[in-house]
Amino acid sequence: MSSLWGHGGAYQTWTRYLRDWSAGGAAATAEAAGRLPRLHPDDYHQDTWALFSQHLTDAFDRRLRDWATSLTAALEAARDEFDAGRALVQARTGLDAVRALAAHPSLPEDLRERLSELVEGQITGFQEQLEASLDRAARGGSDPRFLEDRRRTLRENPLTTPGSGAPGPGAGRPGPAPGEGWSYDPAAPARRRIITD
Repeated sequence: MSSLWGHGGAYQTWTRYLRDWSAGGAAATAEAAGRLPRLHPDDYHQDTWALFSQHLTDAFDRRLRDWATSLTAALEAARDEFDAGRALVQARTGLDAVRALAAHPSLPEDLRERLSELVEGQITGFQEQLEASLDRAARGGSDPRFLEDRRRTLRENPLTTPGSGAPGPGAGRPGPAPGEGWSYDPAAPARRRIITD
């Protein structure tokens, strides 16, 4: 059985990865996720395993909160429904990385199921919040045509539908370079662009 604090080995590899992944760090790549070791609860003291489970839920919570904040800002900045639809498509594709890590094969099955339920619940809840905000705006006297167009955009691009990119665990690029399309995670930090002559 591993030590109470779980120093080193698979535990440390996972917790280090989760810290970087939850913050959208550059080291949390799909390749790095593919190398994450298999975890077995019986290898750890129950307190250590409970602490690891908390690390996991905290990482997912932070990633999803940052994702929601970024999507909200993108929708508010949208100049038209095309921009709003694009923001939703980008956000939906970014969620594939979250879903993939929740279903990571190196995690025990029961933990994968709980994480997947947590993720889907938060995604569904955020979709409902977006639609409820339109209801509140309607009661506040906002332009009915704009609200109906935005409601249609939300329903045609539901966040509950997985994106088409389906990247591996931890995937999600910081932002689309020209010609890359919309498949990126809007919660990831902006990438520096180097311009050469």
